[in-house]
Amino acid sequence: MSLFILPLLLLNACAAPQAAPTVTLSPQPSATVTLTDTPEPTATLTATATVTRTTTITLTPTITLTPTVTDTSTITPSPTFDLPDVEVTMQAHCRYGPSKAYLHAADLYPGDKGVVWGRFAYSSWLWIKFDKLNYACWAAPSVLSITGDITTIRYTTPDLMKVGSNQYGPPHNVAATRDGNQVTITWDRMVMTEDKDRGYFIEAWVCQNGAYLWWTVSFENQYTTSYTVQDDPGCSQPSRGEIRTVEKHGFSEAVPIPWP
Repeated sequence: MSLFILPLLLLNACAAPQAAPTVTLSPQPSATVTLTDTPEPTATLTATATVTRTTTITLTPTITLTPTVTDTSTITPSPTFDLPDVEVTMQAHCRYGPSKAYLHAADLYPGDKGVVWGRFAYSSWLWIKFDKLNYACWAAPSVLSITGDITTIRYTTPDLMKVGSNQYGPPHNVAATRDGNQVTITWDRMVMTEDKDRGYFIEAWVCQNGAYLWWTVSFENQYTTSYTVQDDPGCSQPSRGEIRTVEKHGFSEAVPIPWP
């Protein structure tokens, strides 16, 4: 009997809780879930996505093309310093070398203009490209009006083998003898037709009165076959020379003079 009552008591106990609704469970909210959720904002997406737009796209576009177009016109053609200009002041000859002894190259007339291309170390003559000629030739400054600084011009040496052709060749049997300070040079006659005959040309370096001089001489025709020149002792460099045959088209190769 007591066994039967027990289950009933249990059932009653289950129904009894109706009074219990006092379930002060309400206080549970004291869990005031203080939704410290509020801190959620700490999600403050500080996603330091502060994309600090400093979008260091600071492209400082090293396109700093600071247009180094520094073309600072480096055309500074190391100064193509204006070459000196000349104008002929009196009728004269332009020659293939820097003295009157050289073969005639062209006639010059007052008013002819040109530009100085070179100068010679042992004379004052200038190598000039005249407007009217397609080649350069040499003229004495005494027949020119010059505009510009000649001292800025380079020294030039004439190349006689580029003047033209010579069908006769150089002189033969060239010799030289000395008598004191006089040196006599001799050679064989070169037979040339009269229309082409321009004689001979000698270029030498001799000692005169203590000075070492560049010296030139030419001969009108083939019939002159000796020449005497003063050559003193005492210069620091040895005297020397060479001779060529000359015809109207140009110079022959040079023959060294066996200087005594």
